Amino acid sequence: MATSATNAAPLIEKHTIGYVPPQDRHGKVRDLFTLWFGGNIAPLPIVTGALGVQLFHLNLVWGIVAILVGHLVGGVLMALHSAQGPQMGIPQMIQSRAQFGSLGALLVVVIAGVMYIGFFASNIVLAGKSLHGVADSVPVPVGIVIGALGSGVIGIIGYRFIHVLNRIGTWVLGIGIMVGFGYILTHIQTDDFLTRGGFNLSGWLATVSLAALWQIAFAPYVSDYSRYLPADVPVAATFWTTYLGSALGSSLSFVFGAVAVLATPAGMDTMDAVKLATGAIGPLMLVLFLLSVISHNALNLYGAVLSIITLVQTFAWRWIPTARSRAVISVIVLSACCFTAVGASAHFIGHFVDMVLVLLVVLVPWTAINLIDFYAIHKGQYDIGSIFRVDGGRYGRYNPQALLAYAIGIAVQIPFMNTPLYVGPVSVHIDGADLSWLVGLLVTSPLYFWLATRDSAYRRRLSEATLAGGL
Repeated sequence: MATSATNAAPLIEKHTIGYVPPQDRHGKVRDLFTLWFGGNIAPLPIVTGALGVQLFHLNLVWGIVAILVGHLVGGVLMALHSAQGPQMGIPQMIQSRAQFGSLGALLVVVIAGVMYIGFFASNIVLAGKSLHGVADSVPVPVGIVIGALGSGVIGIIGYRFIHVLNRIGTWVLGIGIMVGFGYILTHIQTDDFLTRGGFNLSGWLATVSLAALWQIAFAPYVSDYSRYLPADVPVAATFWTTYLGSALGSSLSFVFGAVAVLATPAGMDTMDAVKLATGAIGPLMLVLFLLSVISHNALNLYGAVLSIITLVQTFAWRWIPTARSRAVISVIVLSACCFTAVGASAHFIGHFVDMVLVLLVVLVPWTAINLIDFYAIHKGQYDIGSIFRVDGGRYGRYNPQALLAYAIGIAVQIPFMNTPLYVGPVSVHIDGADLSWLVGLLVTSPLYFWLATRDSAYRRRLSEATLAGGL
């Protein structure tokens, strides 16, 4: 039945934030591996991975260990969100209404939408610069528009096309990055490739945090790409294919960045180091990375549009938009981001990315609440109809327990933060390591579980007392 559904599935996605009924479910669980593996072979994770040796002065061995630990830990949270998709059949952000209430979830929806738009705008600038680097005759503003249009077409067509491209991209980019590794390791241009840097605890923890936060950043939209799978797909299968694809793909990119900067003279920009380190195959690598940016950035546009639709639908709950609505909103978002990216200075884009990184701090307690609620409290059983009601149905407009745990989860992170806009006092004492995400998870998870189960027990006793009084 799943096979016939796949054959009948339209190329242009017709659903937006609405529930995907069984007859419209299609695809294979292995598609999640290729989506998250191919999507993580890109310039941004390469640049991020290089920070372990560039900024935090780790050597190659300790840098690789920190990268692997961070992705393996953070990937667990990301993959647990992915496993919710086939069970619920709705996007991640609208599902948050079941934890926070119909109005209580708005803050998280807005934050996620801003984060997607920030990443989209930043990536089209990166695409423009990459295209200019490949072909000098193409000005950066023209490259920005081309990159945005490419991502826009993919995002508008939607779910199925995104998966198709990443199935192809997994083979092309996977082979490409392994060839790149081989070339770099046989053409090392430095004498201190293995000895540059060393071990320092603060730098090691900071690199672990970078890798873990990379995975957590996918949490608000990862289940959007598994929600079309048949509902009988095992949770374990969804978890492992997502986990292995994302952890492996992002780890390869992070390590590639570290290897490239260590194989070239110290002080070089990461992508310049990649171009120099890959020598004769450098132009081909840049073309592959450019295509990867355009393809992966479609996910940011797709997520931003679903967040905007979720926001509007909160107040117009009878409206379940169609593919046309999603296309119109996609064009509006794309045009606004192009206008901003072309007209803004490089410093403006940098500041915008800084703000996006700060927003990750407020997503950590949301992750904890969502996972505890789904796996430990409701065990995947939700009333889908209530989620789409303006009054929240059985989940109400606000969930005080979730909002209290969320606020405390944000507050306890502040002393441990190290972001471009704020550095907490504890982070200063540990030489800049950002452990806010770990503290946020460790505090929010048990706090929300206690508050939610305590409230459920109280309501059950109240109901029993009322029933006994009536009798």
